[in-house]
Amino acid sequence: MDPVAAGAGVVRAARRGPLAGQLSAWRKRTNHVEKVCVFNKTRQAFLSLGVTVADGHLSRLLGLLGKRKLRSDEGLWMIPSAGIHTIGVLFPIDVIYLNEQAQVIHLIENLGPCRIAPVRAQCHSVLELPVRTIYTSQTHVGDELLICSAQEMEIHWRAQQVRKEPQRHEAAPVSERLRCELTEE
Repeated sequence: MDPVAAGAGVVRAARRGPLAGQLSAWRKRTNHVEKVCVFNKTRQAFLSLGVTVADGHLSRLLGLLGKRKLRSDEGLWMIPSAGIHTIGVLFPIDVIYLNEQAQVIHLIENLGPCRIAPVRAQCHSVLELPVRTIYTSQTHVGDELLICSAQEMEIHWRAQQVRKEPQRHEAAPVSERLRCELTEE
């Protein structure tokens, strides 16, 4: 990709709101790697590990055209987008509408080929994922998603583990007391 065009894309992305600001910051850190992970923070479930970012006119226009199906770890993140269609797409998909804070505002399970999905005014971006992704991840309206690179996902997981470790250390004395009480009887 032409560096000038890439820079212009970052400038355009920075003008679209908080989520797009995160996208432009993400691009600077990752040198615009086009695959991201999608994690449901509310349900603690992965939706996909290989979602392609479609933030340019051409990438959004082409979307899923030319694909025969989506693998379970694939998807497309259309940003910005308030709605999508599956005209020319040969397979059904699950659709997740997100606001600027990456919260789920609308869900469509099993949107068939040659369909036009509703447009949502509050929507800032749309995730197109394989069928049954919404069901298997138990994603609901209001859930908060984390969309980031694999490296950022690893950092998130490590931070989660650090938060849980103090709870483990606090629980140890309680089990010690229980063990002492049982041995005394």
